Amino acid sequence: MRALAGLIGGLIFGAGLTISGMINPLKVQAFLDVAGNWDPSLAFVMGGAIPVAALGFAIGRRRRAPLLSQGFSGPTKHALDAKLLGGAAIFGIGWGLTGYCPGPALASVGHGAPETLVFVAAMLVGMAGFRLLLRAG
Repeated sequence: MRALAGLIGGLIFGAGLTISGMINPLKVQAFLDVAGNWDPSLAFVMGGAIPVAALGFAIGRRRRAPLLSQGFSGPTKHALDAKLLGGAAIFGIGWGLTGYCPGPALASVGHGAPETLVFVAAMLVGMAGFRLLLRAG
């Protein structure tokens, strides 16, 4: 049941990204280009998503556990450290250069664009490399 709920949630998320145009890396890069031909549409997408997420968190705070799990899971560390800041910097640089972050990139795979497939492959290699580093350290 959890896998089915995850699949449905992922499909809804991917559909929202597709409908809003956020799987188009040029649209994302235009949002980040505040000194040039700025496209504010990503701000409107976030403006619509934030209240929905806030509602979900508010409902979650009133429950002892999610419907399909034993309990909620969240961050275990709350301090800023080099790993967190470095990861955020790498994420931001990659997002700005490519116009993709993981969710929209995965939603775009179905289009079969070579640059998307290369991005997703590189992302998966990077994730695997990070896991190897964690095990080695």
